Amino acid sequence: MKIIFWGFILLLFWPLHFLEAHAEQSMKLPAVSDRTPVAFEHFPTLVHAFVWRNWQLVPTKRLAEVLDTDEESVVRIGRAMGLGEPQTIPHEIRKRAYITIIRRNWHLLPYRQLLQLVDMDEGELLFVLRADDSLYIKLGSLKPKCEPLRYQAPTPEVLAHEEWIRTLMQKMFPKGPARLEEPLFHFVETLSAPLARTSAVRKSVFSPRFCSPYFSLYGDPLLEEGIDPYPDAYLDRMVASGVDSIWMHVVLYQLTPYPWEPALSADYEKRLARLKSLTKRAKTRGIGIYLYLNEPRAMPISFFEGREHLKGVVRGEYAALCTSLPEVREYLVNSVEIISREVPELAGFLTITASEYLTNCWSHGQGADCTRCSKRLASETIADVNAAILEGIQRAGSPSELIAWDWGWRDEWALDAIARLPEDVGLMSVSEWSIPISRGGVDRRVGEYSISAVGPGPRATKHWAAARERGLKTFAKIQASNSWELAAVPYIPALQNVARHAVNLRNAGVDGIMLGWSLGGYPSPNLAVIAEIGASDADDVSAHDAMTRVASERYGEAHADAVVDSWVLCSDAFSEFPFDLGVVYRAPLQVGPANLLWSQATGYASTMVGIPYDDLKGWRGPYPSGIFIDQMEKVASGFEDAHEALAKHAGEKVPAALKQELSVMRAAAIHFRSVAQQALFVETRAAHEQTPLDETREILKSIIIKERDLAIDLHAIQTRDSRIGYESSNHYFYVPLDLAEKVLNCESLLKQYP
Repeated sequence: MKIIFWGFILLLFWPLHFLEAHAEQSMKLPAVSDRTPVAFEHFPTLVHAFVWRNWQLVPTKRLAEVLDTDEESVVRIGRAMGLGEPQTIPHEIRKRAYITIIRRNWHLLPYRQLLQLVDMDEGELLFVLRADDSLYIKLGSLKPKCEPLRYQAPTPEVLAHEEWIRTLMQKMFPKGPARLEEPLFHFVETLSAPLARTSAVRKSVFSPRFCSPYFSLYGDPLLEEGIDPYPDAYLDRMVASGVDSIWMHVVLYQLTPYPWEPALSADYEKRLARLKSLTKRAKTRGIGIYLYLNEPRAMPISFFEGREHLKGVVRGEYAALCTSLPEVREYLVNSVEIISREVPELAGFLTITASEYLTNCWSHGQGADCTRCSKRLASETIADVNAAILEGIQRAGSPSELIAWDWGWRDEWALDAIARLPEDVGLMSVSEWSIPISRGGVDRRVGEYSISAVGPGPRATKHWAAARERGLKTFAKIQASNSWELAAVPYIPALQNVARHAVNLRNAGVDGIMLGWSLGGYPSPNLAVIAEIGASDADDVSAHDAMTRVASERYGEAHADAVVDSWVLCSDAFSEFPFDLGVVYRAPLQVGPANLLWSQATGYASTMVGIPYDDLKGWRGPYPSGIFIDQMEKVASGFEDAHEALAKHAGEKVPAALKQELSVMRAAAIHFRSVAQQALFVETRAAHEQTPLDETREILKSIIIKERDLAIDLHAIQTRDSRIGYESSNHYFYVPLDLAEKVLNCESLLKQYP
């Protein structure tokens, strides 16, 4: 399992490192492949697909510029397909939805037109592709060969197809497929509105309790103008949900002077000043700020010309700064000292020393290739990096704490690394890592990102025990609100699993909890349940009692028991989830029914939480197709039953808060059901291609109709709840017109199966 996991990680992230190196050397976008884009046969032309897919996200004037035509022609196409009048697109969407725009046009536009559409130059797009949470990997690490799109006057055939689409949209969406009851990103406004009553931070046995903000910006947020990713009211809501800290990713050379190439540190003073202001403001609300460090950053080979003595292991066209050198360690010390002095309200630092990104020479297990590090153990290197960061904190006289995360530490390193950590460093482990599970008779071990498996697992337990023997603090990293099992909802309502996990962590005596990675920062009932269980005055509250308290406070005592019962149903169902890292990364979990169906195999492999295509082999991971489908159906049925029971209890006059709970529950059920149906469609399509039978044709038609209906249901939910479909590092996985396109896609396919 260990070999397979590390092989998967290195294979997965290799293209990104190659891209980084290539980009630094040539500043060119990734080469265009010779792959033909997927077909969009449900549209009369690709221009129609382009107008449709960007109608809700890009002003029609910009669409016309890309197509080298007049705005009136673009508007005519939209109206002809039943999209209604052009919408006013807020300027903010460009900053909050550029990933959504890039992804939906990846198979439509060549680079030149894509740059024009997103209003970026090559350098900006290159930065986004390589640095915005591995976006290029999420797009499949290849750019399809797209021909330039140009507007052409409609032929009679095109006009007839437009009329068919318009009539279909009127039938399926009487209010219009593009109409929104709640605008996209409305949740930002809601979460930024002042609370009528603020809460004080509740004392807890878990401290810190930290997560990433729900709508944080990637890239360079400390230089971002005009958008506050940490508004006061949002911080107040997090405190009310039991959170006492948030974490943010930084790069040292962007916050402090870089001794070897000062130009890399341009505007570092401005970033430091904003960080200082943020930490001070957050502290007044009861929130601490932790900085996530993955240092020292590897540099292109060209960087080492004249600095060969700094060079460590090489990977592709990148090389590590060797931390066996006192000069490199002193850089870490000085940088952290500067930050700690300039930002005295900083709560702490979190380090990863063996991640996907090349940093120290042992970070990818290649230290033997370095003449210096080959004479030292990986555990020594890991301890050295953390010791240097701690020394910087201590030189500044800062009270900030340092948490070392053992993510990626190999079994043969880990215990010795823990033994070598400085005394004032805490140890964090992924709580659910290595939990043995059996789903549908398939035995696996959990990696991370799991709410379906209740921790802690044997790896974390062993590492915490080793840390406690040395008197070190211990921390658990979990996914409290959601995970890559389903990130397109603000939280997964499997609260019994979350609550039991929190009880286990309380009983295990961990000191603090990271409540989630980049996803999971919504002020959810999941977070509130953990706060109840960890409260110092809770007197060992049970999982059920904690859920009842949270349900009573959020939905009223009259509804509390019914809400808790539905959470239990979701939790029981979610324990059937066919977990595997390949499944959570590659199955169409995040897009659900927005993922199109194809009459013939696309030939494209599914990508990491990006574009699933029709890659059933990639979706199912180690699970046989039948078992994968059965397990997803079990999960879907449980969430459907929970939603039905809660909706029946609520009746016709449903309080607003309970309506939102029902939206989340139903959306989750739709996603899981759609994954099962799409898998069955791909499997049945293959059988029908091999031996066409009336039986398989009828099965295909049935699935297509069910997928169409799910898309209509989810469209109704998303148009009134802007949280659905959103996740901060991927922006919107889909928007309502994607779900309307799925309806169009399904109706077109039905013509092929008469």
